[in-house]
This record gives sequence, structure tokens and C-alpha cells, in this order.
Amino acid sequence: MKSHRLYNDLAYLWPVISPPEEYAEEAGYWRGALRDRLGPGEHRILELGVGGGHNLSHLTSDFSATAVDISPQMLALSIKLNPGVQHHLGDMRTVRLGQTFDGVLIHDAISYMLNEGDLRATFATARIHLRRGGVLLVAPDWVREVFKGTTVLHWVRKKGDVEVTIQEYLHDPDPADTELESIFTYTIDENGNQRVERDTHIMGLFPVNTWTTLMEEAGFEVETLRLPAQDGGYGAFLFVGTLRSPQGVVS
Repeated sequence: MKSHRLYNDLAYLWPVISPPEEYAEEAGYWRGALRDRLGPGEHRILELGVGGGHNLSHLTSDFSATAVDISPQMLALSIKLNPGVQHHLGDMRTVRLGQTFDGVLIHDAISYMLNEGDLRATFATARIHLRRGGVLLVAPDWVREVFKGTTVLHWVRKKGDVEVTIQEYLHDPDPADTELESIFTYTIDENGNQRVERDTHIMGLFPVNTWTTLMEEAGFEVETLRLPAQDGGYGAFLFVGTLRSPQGVVS
């Protein structure tokens, strides 16, 4: 998986660029999806690709959480924000914790899975870490059906002495493959000094049918929920999978 500057040397900017409070509404949909399928109680959840832990921070009062991320810098941010959560360094495609959970959550980190093999490996990880009847929530930034082509997004965020102006140029260089390219330009005003940094992110782009089919192949009954899209149109889908019992086994 390609290293991205925002999750490495620029990771300290993440709470500025995408502050935790902006995740509250979206996390409410995740909480509702879990409650609707698992019922009341402090269920055990695992987030794969937790990043800075911003979405998870709105769920820790309801659930007993464990988190995994591939970036040590992002994991450190989540540890600071979510001190009561067990954190592990690992790749969502290959990590094996030897534990079983009631729910597995994969937020927009799933967008960095670039081909069907990546998705299959990730869904296998989720399955291995779920009890029968457990719930998998997956929320890619984009699906093929809603991506409208080249898009430019622009926003400004400020926290303390740091202000960041972000421009994202999102395009699909080759519509025949399953990848998007997102080029970020960060104009950073920090302690009175200004500098410009660039960062290129390669992300996966799949049709809805690919998501649902691969989840079903991994052993899940799948529901597709539509969510209010974020600015620019991303984040409009939440795929909810309930792990089926093996054939002949009553859960």
C-alpha cells in the first residue's frame, strides 16, 4: 500500500484538516446500524483502518472498542483521542488479533483497497474476527455510480496557531481500471510561516455490485444503506453485512 504524507510526516495536520467533531452526525448512522442489528449492550467492536480515531471517538461511550491502523503516526493520534481503546499496528488485509468481536467497522480507509484481491483479503479479515451473526460496516468514499468525474474540492480549517487551506483535485486517469487519483495541495500557515505541501493518494473505485458481491462471497448477508453525501458527493453508501452461520450450523 502506497505511503501517503497525510498519514506520515503530515499526520499532525489530520485533527486540523478533518476535526473529530465533524464526524458526529455520520457516527450516529453507524451507531444506529449496529444497534438495529446487535441490540442493546456494550458490544465489542473492532475498527480496521481507524486512522486518527475521529469516527470511533463518537462510539466509544456505547461500545467496547479495539482499533487497528497501518500508520504508526495515525495510530498515535487515535491513542491520544481514544485512551480507553486497545490499539494495534497492522494491515487490514492481513492482521490477525486472535479475538472475536460483535462488530467490525471499516470507514474510509477501505478506499485505499485498489483491487478486488485487496477487498477479498479485507473481508476475510473481518470474517475471521466476527462471531456468527456479527456485523460488518463498510463505507468507501466513492462508488462508481456516484463518481461524476473530475472534481475539485476546497476547504479551510484552523486550530490554534495552524491554518490549512486544502485543495483536492480528484480524477480518474484510466476509467478502465479500478483506481482514482486524488492530488492534495496543503497551504499551511503555522506560527506565522507559510508553506505549500503536495500529496497524492491513489484510491479504489468499484461499482456497488462489486462491494455487495464480494461481501456475500465472504459469508455476509448484505444490506446497502444510502447516507447523506458529504460535500462533493462522497460518503453516500454504507454497506452492512451480517455474518451467516456456516451451512448446517445453527447460531
